[in-house]
Amino acid sequence: MRVFFQKFALLLCNILFIVPAIAQNKIDRKAVVERHNVIVNSTDSLSALSLGNGRFAFTVDVTGLQSFPEHYDKGIPLGTQSQWGWHSFRDTAGYKFEETLKKYKFNSRSGTYAVQWHSPERNKDASDWFRQNVHRLQLGGLGFEIIKNNGSVATIEDIKDIQQTLDLWTGEIRSHFTVEGNAVDVRTDVHQQMDLVAVDVRSALLKKGRLKVILRFPYPTNEFADYGDDWESPEKHSSGIIKMSNNGALVYHQLDTCRYYVKFGWKGNASIRTIAVHQFLLIPGSDSDHFQFSCLYTAKNLQLAMPDFTATQLDNREQWSKFWSNGGAIDFSGSTDPRANELERRIVLSQYLLRIQEAGDYPPQETGLTYNSWYGKPHLEMHYWHSLQFALWGRPELLERSMNWYFHVKAKAEEIAQRQGYKGARWQKMTDPDGNESPSSVGAFLIWQEPHLITFAEAVYRTHYNRAVLNRYKDLVFATADFMASFPFFDKAHDRYVLGKGVIAAQERYNPEDTYNPTYELQYWYWALSTAQQWRKRLGLAPNKKYAVVLKKLSALPQKDGVYLTTESSPDCYSIPRLESDHPSVLAAYGMLPYNKRLNIAVMKKTFDLIWKTWDWKDTWGWDFPMTAMAATRLGLPDKAIDALFMPIQTNTYLPNGHNYQDARLRVYLPGNGGLLTAVALMCAGWDGCKTTNPGFPKNGKWKVKWENLQRMF
Repeated sequence: MRVFFQKFALLLCNILFIVPAIAQNKIDRKAVVERHNVIVNSTDSLSALSLGNGRFAFTVDVTGLQSFPEHYDKGIPLGTQSQWGWHSFRDTAGYKFEETLKKYKFNSRSGTYAVQWHSPERNKDASDWFRQNVHRLQLGGLGFEIIKNNGSVATIEDIKDIQQTLDLWTGEIRSHFTVEGNAVDVRTDVHQQMDLVAVDVRSALLKKGRLKVILRFPYPTNEFADYGDDWESPEKHSSGIIKMSNNGALVYHQLDTCRYYVKFGWKGNASIRTIAVHQFLLIPGSDSDHFQFSCLYTAKNLQLAMPDFTATQLDNREQWSKFWSNGGAIDFSGSTDPRANELERRIVLSQYLLRIQEAGDYPPQETGLTYNSWYGKPHLEMHYWHSLQFALWGRPELLERSMNWYFHVKAKAEEIAQRQGYKGARWQKMTDPDGNESPSSVGAFLIWQEPHLITFAEAVYRTHYNRAVLNRYKDLVFATADFMASFPFFDKAHDRYVLGKGVIAAQERYNPEDTYNPTYELQYWYWALSTAQQWRKRLGLAPNKKYAVVLKKLSALPQKDGVYLTTESSPDCYSIPRLESDHPSVLAAYGMLPYNKRLNIAVMKKTFDLIWKTWDWKDTWGWDFPMTAMAATRLGLPDKAIDALFMPIQTNTYLPNGHNYQDARLRVYLPGNGGLLTAVALMCAGWDGCKTTNPGFPKNGKWKVKWENLQRMF
């Protein structure tokens, strides 16, 4: 009976909360989405467009394929990546992971941590090896080969009259261009259930035998990034045509022990042949000016039916219409603030980019499925900024896809905790599909990724409020909380639990051997352990005694001169310029997290004002601006929330294709996009106990805010 009334109260709360949204006129979702279709009219290297299904993505240039990858490799690279595409170079030196481990002693507790060694040479090489391997693969470049009147191959300078549109509602790219006056029209789609690209081409150049399709296999690099255009090592890998038929062909690519396949299917007359090492030419027949083909990337040589262009286009349109018609939506039409339309554009494009690149079965990397950053590996502290938005925007099933990965890697997380002297599961920072830890002198000591799993589980629970969710994720929640309860050091002299030493705060400016009690992490620890106790109550279990004692005696939030410190161990953090850069994570203590009795709102308000005025905002990251907007919203500063989202800083740049540009290294940074959606959900729907309508938007008459199907924050 108690469970029934709990569910009823929660349901009633939600019903009462969504009444204002229901009372509004229904949003014309198609109109909102389509007014932000992306139009490209030049060969700007930052203008490449992507298609995808969440597990596979394909990025194209102005031709609708990947015809000129070298032109784009310092912009938005023309990537082809799938969640299954990983590779390791051969380990000829016989490195052992134990060679990356370094022993530390924190608070009388000894343990080993996987770090980046600088010497001796053997340890350095081992840590480099395990950091670089495995790495995500660029699966191949698929482009046009266009022959000019003089017989030479067209370059990007020969592409004229460019008119390219990313139709967001249908998930299709339509490309028009000319070469020497000959028009070419291309439609490009990606299937929503298969790693398949389907293309429709119309041009008189087909009849002239001057328009063909080329597939090229690059070699992977062992560098931070991989743009998929390294053609300089042909002897290190192999490829070839396995079989051909009248309407298709199968090609393989072998790299060390990694082997995958590209399967072609086409309509009408065509043939395929090898033209150079790792290069294959698909030659349409010259009897028509219309050609359609499909290209499937697959890890296994299975007898799969190949959807043609029409079937792929239909599937694409159905799935994208379903995506946009369900889940959250926001409409700012009628607003007179000049920033409203731009914010709406960023919201729509961020939803699109995260759906095509980050709705897979693993936590995503910062650059999604476009190109590698950090060797293609995910960083779990960023999983919050990538993926929490799926639950807040009414699409929890997309979050749960990557949550399932934590079951797969739980044993390895438990091993990390055990060798460092803790209980439960210490979730990896930089990792890979199998949960292997990547050596990192920062990541080994970060802890703010730890509570994210509890955040995700709670967000999913709040979309269903049923026991099945509790039973599904309880083991992960409690393994997470077990580590969190065992990690703090009990300071007998002051009768309190201390986070650290042995910590690098989310603001990565601190030495782990000196750092303790970061403000944000203290609050996150308190919230997550409290939530774990709440899960026990919902399941009819007694409170965990260890959780309870840690909660009771967890250190207070450190402050000095009426403002919260980044860490207790750095009382002069606001007078040292180096410590006023990177993430202003102290704001997350009342931005990402809700109010509790440990927090003094007046102190947080003073802290916010100080950071706003003095922080080195040029040295920040894309998600710092949404995080700041979240803190401003909770503090009742909606003008500052909007100002934070539009702060004129390079790392807060959103390109015409929607990507959050950081710098020359990170031209794609999807945590910024995810952070934007998370912040805007809070700014619209509020949080538990919030009584203000659209609390993150100024009440000056310039903002007309309509929204549907957003979930409130904690």
